[in-house]
Amino acid sequence: MKHGFLIYLLFAFCLATNGQETRNILTGDYTELTDTKPVDKEAWGKQPGKPQLSWGSTDVRYSKLNVPSVNKTQRLRISGWKGERVNAQAILWTTNNLEKVSLSVSDLTNGKSVIPASVIRTNFVRYVMTDELNKDGKGGCGHRPVKADWDSSVVADVLDIIKGKDGNARSAQPIWINTWIPENTKPGVYKGTVTVTYNTSSALTLNLEVEVLNRTLPAPKNWAFHLDLWQNPYSVARYHQVPLWSKEHFDAMLPVMKTLADAGQKVITTTIMHKPWNGQTEDHFDSMIFRMKKMDGTWEFRYDVFDKWVNFMMNEVGIDKQINCYTLIPWALRFDYFDQATNRIQFIEAKPGDKAYEDYWGPFLKDFARHLKSKGWFDKTTIAMDERGLDAMQEAIKVIKNADPDFKISLAGNYHPEIEKDLYDLCLAFGHNFPADVKARRDKEGKISTVYTCCAEALPNTFTFSPPAEATWIGWHAMAGNYDGYLRWAYNSWTKEPLLDSRFRSWAAGDCYIVYPENRSSIRMEKLIEGIQDYEKINILKEEFKNKNNKSKLEKLNTLVSSFTPEGLTKADPTQAVQQARTELNKF
Repeated sequence: MKHGFLIYLLFAFCLATNGQETRNILTGDYTELTDTKPVDKEAWGKQPGKPQLSWGSTDVRYSKLNVPSVNKTQRLRISGWKGERVNAQAILWTTNNLEKVSLSVSDLTNGKSVIPASVIRTNFVRYVMTDELNKDGKGGCGHRPVKADWDSSVVADVLDIIKGKDGNARSAQPIWINTWIPENTKPGVYKGTVTVTYNTSSALTLNLEVEVLNRTLPAPKNWAFHLDLWQNPYSVARYHQVPLWSKEHFDAMLPVMKTLADAGQKVITTTIMHKPWNGQTEDHFDSMIFRMKKMDGTWEFRYDVFDKWVNFMMNEVGIDKQINCYTLIPWALRFDYFDQATNRIQFIEAKPGDKAYEDYWGPFLKDFARHLKSKGWFDKTTIAMDERGLDAMQEAIKVIKNADPDFKISLAGNYHPEIEKDLYDLCLAFGHNFPADVKARRDKEGKISTVYTCCAEALPNTFTFSPPAEATWIGWHAMAGNYDGYLRWAYNSWTKEPLLDSRFRSWAAGDCYIVYPENRSSIRMEKLIEGIQDYEKINILKEEFKNKNNKSKLEKLNTLVSSFTPEGLTKADPTQAVQQARTELNKF
């Protein structure tokens, strides 16, 4: 009786009090927002009465309420290297309500060799509200306080974690299949089935074939691609309504950050001051370091939170190459500390070059260097700045180098030859390139040279309304532009209701995050990983062809890559370009 009452209470408390977003705490299910776009009722009237299932394309976001446009096919073959993740998308559509729709996949077999079903992930694709580019179509930056001013619709993007759901009449349900081919798999064609069960016992099946090529992609941790997607731990605490830095907080972050590690992420995002970006996200970033100015005017610094976060990311998540610390030049030049004399938080307003600025940062940086060295983290750490001007950067660099000349410095922003040599990690905005001789020198010095996109680019981008292949295109562009990798400012700075509405008050929808809560990936994330894997494959092939002096294959490969430039975007559709290039890549 007691247990029954507890179960009743559990069901009664099935709605999480997070704005209007409601989730069943037992199943993880939730109700999507309504799509108000026109529906082609005539097309539905021509459909057969029983549900339909077909393979589709991973480069299409299928409409929720319209009959999908597909060449109906029951068999699909996809190719990949050993160690590669390959994606497929199927689509189920129905004229009648369906109950208890569930997904399953068999082992894929090739004689006695097997790709086990355990390495194949199936997800229902769910729908989230999106908007559009700015009215001039040239980007997605700028405030959007009134959502009604922007054309909005629901789009397929969320790869859900639920195991089963009902299907509504006259609706489409995309299904995502991701196969992570084990590195020890024998080359050949592996065959199996994907099964969709509904109404308890009825079922539809599709045939899936994975052609395993005789090449191997290393584990993500060993990829050369320098991926830097900025993490927001504060967003996770707010969404899950758990105390910041508690065990519950870290438990909630673990699967989300593991997904990032599995994408080859190299950098831990840390914050060393209050609101480094002036609170631009739904959940602002706080300082991970406590500063106290004592009665006698000296400083005391405590690193408990910083250490806890870095240890978690390194030892439990597995991201351990670099620690970027934001920032010495925030968007609002206002710096916090706890003042022991007044027993309250105080602020200093100072700009780089001011004596007050150096008095604030100098003692901290010296102590921070000491602490990092004691932890064995100094060589992994950079003092990081984001889109700051030359004059401010020069003054900040002086303060950093005065504190410890061996401090590494990073910047995402414009190329300034005056400070380039001072920057260990330099990330340029899309459309800007490193001079060839500078990049060659940076490579010899072991420095990092990458590219980033943000709200400014109409394409390529990872907005929730962006064509999925644009995310893959970015990986090819990184190779074509001779960059070491890619940076984007927001991995998981979730909106108020991220599962329902990806729109935000300041930028185009989806700009703030690329994965969803509770370890839900996205079409965008999976397509970005495809591009990163392609970068790795090209990198491996280039080294092989150079070592074997195979000039013809090297030239062919370089030609294949060469069109993935900003200029190339004006000449070819990104989706078509990616599809053709990926097909050719697997022929090497």
